[in-house]
Amino acid sequence: MSWTLHGDGKTIAEGDLVRPGERLSWPRTIGFGGQHVVAMFGATFLVPLLTGFPPTTTLFFSGVGTILFLVLTGNRLPSYLGSSFAFIAPIQASMKSDDMAAALFGVVVTGVLLAVVGLIVTVTGTGWIEALMPPVVTGAIVALIGLNLAGVATTNYAASPWIATITLTTIIVVAVAFRGLAARLSILIGVAVGYAAAAIGGLLDFDKVGAASWVGWPEFTTPSATWSVVPIFLPVVLVLVAENVGHVRSVAHLTDDPSLNQKTGPALLADGLATTIAGIGGGSATTTYGENIGVMTATRVFSTAAYWVAAIVAIMLGLSPKFGAVLNTIPSGVLGGVTVALYGLIGLIGVKIWMDNHVDFSQPVNQYPAAIALVIGIGNLTLTAGDMTFTGIALGTIAAIVVYHAMRTLQRFRA
Repeated sequence: MSWTLHGDGKTIAEGDLVRPGERLSWPRTIGFGGQHVVAMFGATFLVPLLTGFPPTTTLFFSGVGTILFLVLTGNRLPSYLGSSFAFIAPIQASMKSDDMAAALFGVVVTGVLLAVVGLIVTVTGTGWIEALMPPVVTGAIVALIGLNLAGVATTNYAASPWIATITLTTIIVVAVAFRGLAARLSILIGVAVGYAAAAIGGLLDFDKVGAASWVGWPEFTTPSATWSVVPIFLPVVLVLVAENVGHVRSVAHLTDDPSLNQKTGPALLADGLATTIAGIGGGSATTTYGENIGVMTATRVFSTAAYWVAAIVAIMLGLSPKFGAVLNTIPSGVLGGVTVALYGLIGLIGVKIWMDNHVDFSQPVNQYPAAIALVIGIGNLTLTAGDMTFTGIALGTIAAIVVYHAMRTLQRFRA
């Protein structure tokens, strides 16, 4: 909980960086913490709006989860735990078939399993994860989770096409016309412009905003044990593992500190516990945020002190019901414009995993697992077994892993 002052606390020399255990002066640190709030905000508040969860509750638990993450990683691993997009599809599916309490149970189970994985990785390392989920499998799982949501995005888009088009156009223009932090905030800026257009069009209702208090506890909801929703959530564990491992490696590389890779197990444990706590209280599940890694890359400030500031600000925002009521006025057209781009981008992250790892798709052992998983996920193949329902994401994930390893085994026998 202490940091060494970097230089004079005011400047960063050319080619230098502020390391996790260092900080600049507190006014500057608070400013960098504010940048992290802005960077995480657009994605973090979108998830509860898309799933029907209370936004202020999600913000509150993202701040709590970030503090827990910093503590469990020894205050050495700078990262913000924001809302995970991997949970959108299973939460929406379970909310449709059951209710919010059931969806929260799925979140809790996922968090517990991720924490267990974290404990195992702390003891054994990450080699078994890489063996179970090589890049072709990881890429397929991430891609199908994003593309499985395409129907939800287009439905919201069709609800208010003009507002959605204005929002989407703004995102595209900002992403291309600006650089640095502004370009990374293209989704947040798109939401702001779309929201303004909706206000001009008289599409907003502020009745609940006026009735909401300025300060108060967020809306807490407890989960109910609904085992039938669990299969929908299980594939998300694999995605969270891949995200956390990737983010730890990114920070270790950017800071030129390989020892940070030793924090992979504690990072997984911390994210699992943060997700569990959020699920118990009614918040969205968490994951480490690439947006904030981008901010660190641009600013060369990797100080964990800035993340403490961001976490505290998030908790404060979560303690304002009026702020949450304002977020809930965002119309479906704006969400449609955002998600048409966002869900597609999630799918492309899977493609990027293939490209970065030079997956050879001329080989059948890579072709079939990816092809089968994508069709099952995008088509949302759904099967039932008793009270259990297996959706396209669950079945696609199972298919990717089983088909890949089965083909690899046959390949070895053939040789």
